[in-house]
Amino acid sequence: MSRKALADYRIERAKEIFVEAKDTLKQKHYKLSVNRSYYAMFTAVKALLALKEKDSAKHSGVISLFSRYIIKNNLFPKKLSKYLPKAKDLREDADYVDFINITKEDANLQLERAAEFIKEAEKTLLKMLDKPEK
Repeated sequence: MSRKALADYRIERAKEIFVEAKDTLKQKHYKLSVNRSYYAMFTAVKALLALKEKDSAKHSGVISLFSRYIIKNNLFPKKLSKYLPKAKDLREDADYVDFINITKEDANLQLERAAEFIKEAEKTLLKMLDKPEK
């Protein structure tokens, strides 16, 4: 499978996961919505990394590679890149911390950030495809 095909698949998958985040928010499943918002962003990052032939089995590794190969090369806005580790922390709290209260506002904010993040990831993907590495 080509890098482009994998990147395209992953960005489409990120958009599907985003729809899951939206749907679970509507159903008032705020913890699950936060989870899906994070995974939508995470999958979008994996799409970008596919073009660099980089991947990691660990979430922290993917975030580190994103920083090293995408952010440091000014391919993706630093401001938006900060959404990912924050989303990871909130997702972990929602999934693993006892008695945590994830509010509708928390879930809404994550959803908004995921939408912005994925939109920017798509633009970045197109830029990266436009200027292939030598």
